[in-house]
Amino acid sequence: MVHSSKYMILRDIDLFRSLSDQQLEQIAHQATYQRFKKGVYIFEPGDPVTDIYIVNKGSVKCGVQTIENKTLIREIVYKMELLGENVLANPKVRRSFAQTVTDCEMFALPAAFFKDLLQKNPQLCQELTYVLISKISNLEKRMSNFVFKKAQNRITEFLRELAEKKGMKIGIDEILVNHGLSHKEIANITDTSRQTVARVLGDLKRQNVIHFSARKPHKILVRNIMSLS
Repeated sequence: MVHSSKYMILRDIDLFRSLSDQQLEQIAHQATYQRFKKGVYIFEPGDPVTDIYIVNKGSVKCGVQTIENKTLIREIVYKMELLGENVLANPKVRRSFAQTVTDCEMFALPAAFFKDLLQKNPQLCQELTYVLISKISNLEKRMSNFVFKKAQNRITEFLRELAEKKGMKIGIDEILVNHGLSHKEIANITDTSRQTVARVLGDLKRQNVIHFSARKPHKILVRNIMSLS
C-alpha cells in the first residue's frame, strides 16, 4: 500500500485524532500493511512483543488457553480497532493469542515506536487509556452477565450488541450481521455451550426474530433489533 493511502486511513482512527499531520506521517512511514487469511494466528503465547496492530478490514479474536486446554475468548477486534496494544506494562512475550476470524488486512506498528510516541504525546496516552478502560469494562460486564443472566439472554444480548456495532442496515428494520464466528466461538464469548448456542439461534429463527441459511450460518439477518431484548 502506498504511503499516501496509509496516511488517509490512519487519520480516520479515533485514537490518533489528537496527533498532528507530521505525527501521522511518521506513523504512516513506520506502519507495515499486512494481509492474513482466515484462521491464521497473528501471535500466540510466548511470541515476542514486536508490534501492535490496527485492523483495517475483517475481525480478529483474542483470548487465552486455560490449563484445562479450554479456549477463553477475551474480545473480538474489528475494523479501526487496536490489537495487542497493551505495551505500557513492558511485556517481553505475549500472554494471549490473536487469530483471524475472517480474512484480514491491518497495519503493524513497531511496539518500540508506539511506546515512544505515547511518551511524547500525553493526549495520545490518555486516548489509549480510554481504550483500555473500555475493554476492561466490557470484561466486567461479561462477568456480571455470567452471574446474573441466563444463557439465552447472554446470547441474544451478544447478537444485539453485534448488530448495533457491526451490522449493516437492510431496508427499514432489518440488519445483516456477518460475524464469521462458529457456534463454539460464540459459546466461548457468551460463556455458554455450543449446544446452547445452536438451540437459542434455532429458536430465534423459528420465531422469525432472525434468519440464517444452513450454508452460511455466520451471516445472520436480524429482523428487528428490538426483538433481541
